[in-house]
Amino acid sequence: MINAKTDRRVILKRAICGAGLPLILSASAAAAQDADTASGGVIGQVFDTIKPVTEAGVHGFFQLLDNQPIAFILLSLALGTLIGKFSFKTISLGSTAGTLLVGVLLSMTAQAAYDITYSIPSILSSFMLLLFMYALGLKVGPQFFSGLRKGGLAFLVIGFTVWILNWVICFFGASMAGLAPGYATGLMSGSYTITAILGVGQDALSSGAYVPPDGTSVEQVGANMAAAYAISYVLSTVLTILLIRYLPRMFGYDAIAEAKQAEEDFSGGAKDPVPGAPGALTMGMTSVGVRAFAVSHKDFIGRTLSQLAEDFPAVPILRIVRDGTILDMTDNPAVQENDIVTVRADVEDLMGKEIKLIGPESSNPLARNVPIEVADVHVGSHKVSGKSLADFGAHLSGGVTVQALFRAGTELPLGPKTDVRFGDVLRLNGPDVAIQQAAKQLGGTAILFTMKTEVLYLALAMLLGYLVGIISVTISGIPFAFGTSAGVIMAGVGVSYLRSRNPSFGGPVNEGARSFLQDFGLNAFVAVLSANVGPKVISALGGDTILWLALIGIAGALIPPLVAFWVGIKIFGLNAIISDGAAAGGRNSTPSLNAIMEESRSSVAAVPYPVSYAFTTVLALIGGYFSMILS
Repeated sequence: MINAKTDRRVILKRAICGAGLPLILSASAAAAQDADTASGGVIGQVFDTIKPVTEAGVHGFFQLLDNQPIAFILLSLALGTLIGKFSFKTISLGSTAGTLLVGVLLSMTAQAAYDITYSIPSILSSFMLLLFMYALGLKVGPQFFSGLRKGGLAFLVIGFTVWILNWVICFFGASMAGLAPGYATGLMSGSYTITAILGVGQDALSSGAYVPPDGTSVEQVGANMAAAYAISYVLSTVLTILLIRYLPRMFGYDAIAEAKQAEEDFSGGAKDPVPGAPGALTMGMTSVGVRAFAVSHKDFIGRTLSQLAEDFPAVPILRIVRDGTILDMTDNPAVQENDIVTVRADVEDLMGKEIKLIGPESSNPLARNVPIEVADVHVGSHKVSGKSLADFGAHLSGGVTVQALFRAGTELPLGPKTDVRFGDVLRLNGPDVAIQQAAKQLGGTAILFTMKTEVLYLALAMLLGYLVGIISVTISGIPFAFGTSAGVIMAGVGVSYLRSRNPSFGGPVNEGARSFLQDFGLNAFVAVLSANVGPKVISALGGDTILWLALIGIAGALIPPLVAFWVGIKIFGLNAIISDGAAAGGRNSTPSLNAIMEESRSSVAAVPYPVSYAFTTVLALIGGYFSMILS
């Protein structure tokens, strides 16, 4: 059937052709019809997508989330972040726990009410988690090795405490409750949030290392593991996030104050961030100022820049403005009367006799608006090696001053006799052109603040860490591997550690981009995870078993890190935030680590995390295998 719109076109086409107009006009009309039909098809596709939602109401909404997983992830992120901001008596879920809670509720509602099972490919969540781990490694890298030297044994003991208590609670708790085979291993996997424990438990079944009792099939034992995993995973993840977040407060510590103290301890008292670290290329407080003066004194008129720099080294000239034009400083121009010169020096020098010799102060915007940059320069010239800062006047002309000096990633105190050696990193501030010239004389490249992030180095470093993490060695049926998460976070640690020695290593990494990868990567990982776990929770509901699974799972998740935290602060005398970070690593709970970093407003809790994380991952796999055999 031809609709009214099409019918009018046919009539118009016949009228045009009948009037003897060129055939090209009828062809144009046909093309217009095709274009309109195509656009109508696009619009129709949009309405075809929306129509089921509007017709089916809430059912259609949940079906849309199933058909469009990206919409599910974004909705969980938005609502979860919004819920995480609400607080009750200073207690809040945070964005990560909020996202997990929203995602699980959405997936459980879809399963229970409309029989819709969400399933998002795990590769997406895995990749997002790796982005988080790499970004986190970039931030904590310079502090990681100093953390190992200061508390390596304590971190291992904390991790072991978490693991052994979790194993005892889950294994003997399931035995005392009379739970069927498989539940203990599933409880360990879920309460520890290590899915790989299910894998080693399944290996014990398939290899014949564990033979189910009469009347119980291998499939039933596997289902028991999955049910215990699903119930304990959701509960333990949310509650562990809250526990780790507020552990310092529960023991009477101020998380923010403790984090600041830990940062000072691990920095060795340094005040400036190491090269490559967040906030490294910021000016901060300085006694150096910029002022402009109109030249009127005879001692300045007719003198060249080089002559003035030699006579007045404490007050370098940055810019000369003549008749509304900025002169080229590289030509070493001579100063004329009524020129406006811009000088940069310490406040005391700006108030001295030399300034009064120039002339009256000027408010000329061309002269006063001189952008001052901060840059890290790796000393690559042996000619300047061994010179003191007092001897660096010729190399730091044009208003460049030394803000900080680093050697092997450690900040050194600044003084006239402080020597500069090959391989050191000087943090300079001053006009861009002058900094670039100073960098050439120092044999290095000026690394300035940038809004860019080098994707090439990011991808290569993550690839290397990932490949190291997947290397697995099987001993007595138990696979041992470093793990991709641990591998990638160590890749980030390595890059940032080397950058602290040479800021040109690894390409630029903007702190805003790094922070975004850290926050978005983890929360997107949690959103995908919640979609896939929710349906399993529904299938595990029923009978008294669920009550035991919930109780044992919560106990196995919360008691171990609580005791381990106490061990860290009381037995080893660790800083509360450092002990908390080690407990989070021992619990293998990355979302919890993010929670304590949010609470303390610092990333220092991540320093011990990789150590206890890697150690307990191996122990958890061994424990999971034997829990299946001994059940």
